[in-house]
Amino acid sequence: MALNGFLDFFQKGKTFRPKKGFTAGTIRYSLHKQAQASLQSGINLRLAVRLPEGENMNDWLAVHVVDFFNRINLIYGTVAEYCNETTCPTMSGGSRYEYLWADGDMYKKPTALPAQKYIELLMDWIETQINNESVFPVSTDVPFPKTFLSLSRKILTRLFRVFVHVYIHHFDRIVTIGAEAHVNACYKHFYYFVQEFELISSKELEPLHEMTSRICKD
Repeated sequence: MALNGFLDFFQKGKTFRPKKGFTAGTIRYSLHKQAQASLQSGINLRLAVRLPEGENMNDWLAVHVVDFFNRINLIYGTVAEYCNETTCPTMSGGSRYEYLWADGDMYKKPTALPAQKYIELLMDWIETQINNESVFPVSTDVPFPKTFLSLSRKILTRLFRVFVHVYIHHFDRIVTIGAEAHVNACYKHFYYFVQEFELISSKELEPLHEMTSRICKD
């Protein structure tokens, strides 16, 4: 399905944190609107994620990193009250996968944390990166740093882990509120984007491999 109803659906309820946007009149704002128009037109998602002719890859990547950050925040917000130290003592995806947190600051070594704490730290960390204009420049006069691609890969890889946790541990809640189609559509968009530009390793994608093979058939 197209994602045109996604934000309307999820913003009716509680959100996890404020939504990040783009400044009107900027290239990134235009690309954001172009991407949204493609999604709302019902275009095949594999085609929608392709870099528009003549556009800069870093701008396209920045737009999608922010959009996915917003959408995955909204998705997690629907299950956050059911995700606590008792129900989710580790940031895991079933019994086979556990994710440890490290940020080089407060957590210099990979550390096991409850899922809720891991995701809160993750979203804070991503928000800090997005708000840093030397990392995510607002003006085209400011070049992207040489580390932008590697940082974006790290952000998207960690956001994927939120999908893993939500799908494996909280999908019953998603179904209960009637959000299954919306979450699946967002996941497909995310998956096709990271596959198109080889942004997440196959090893990281493995926890949702079986589900992906079922729903990503466009």
